[in-house]
Amino acid sequence: MPARATDAHRAAVLGSPIAHSLSPQLHTAAYEALGLSEWTYERFDVDEAALPGFFAGLDAAEWAGLSLTMPLKRAVIPLLDEITDTAASVEAVNTVVFHADGRRTGDNTDIPGLVAALRAEGVEKVDSAAILGAGATASSALAALARICSGEVVVYVRSEQRADEMRGWGERLGVAVRPAAWDDAADAFEAPLVISTTPKGGTDHLVDRIPERVGTLFDVIYDPWPTPLAAGWQKRGGPVLSGLDLLVHQAVFQFEQFTGDTRPVFPAMRDAALKAFG
Repeated sequence: MPARATDAHRAAVLGSPIAHSLSPQLHTAAYEALGLSEWTYERFDVDEAALPGFFAGLDAAEWAGLSLTMPLKRAVIPLLDEITDTAASVEAVNTVVFHADGRRTGDNTDIPGLVAALRAEGVEKVDSAAILGAGATASSALAALARICSGEVVVYVRSEQRADEMRGWGERLGVAVRPAAWDDAADAFEAPLVISTTPKGGTDHLVDRIPERVGTLFDVIYDPWPTPLAAGWQKRGGPVLSGLDLLVHQAVFQFEQFTGDTRPVFPAMRDAALKAFG
């Protein structure tokens, strides 16, 4: 087990709204699996306006780390001493680690979490890919594809503004990005890897356009599950990953940073996530 930067044993997830977050169940399950009885993990409803005051009241002697969800992933950056290259690549932090010397560092575990989830499904490298949507999750997906995709990534967007944004992310991340019109979104299904980052219901109208032969689908939604797109994809026999896969894999990386413990916790976290959904 690597040495911890601090002896604190307290962690939490922040966001607004936050009651729906599964992070407490996942991290607590990992603590229980490894006998880390001194560790606690909580949730706090904190919005952008309240974040600076909340941070000011945290003591590194007590706190090991924080998980951040919307709308705090960018708002937290000015409050940190440094962020990793991974977090800087998408200007988003979902993990804060407190150090004994008072430093507060930020990272983004969504990106390696997405890569790890794909690798667990056997997707190590692809020569092209498609992304449905162009929001914050799409930029993280693009950063993940920068690690595994050797060719072009086609991003299906609803506006020229979004197209320009994704071109900019592609240039920043070193990915060959080609924006395409949302009206042609069904063309994405010809790619060997499709990552859907749209909100609930965003791809329901495309289900009848799924071809007979498909590659791998990563639909970042996990509630409700399966989405109509995921269900249709499974009927075609294609591999499907859900947002739950991403949630658990990114939480594993957070757990390791908070605790310094690299023993396997994925099965415990995955079981806790599945239990939460019955």
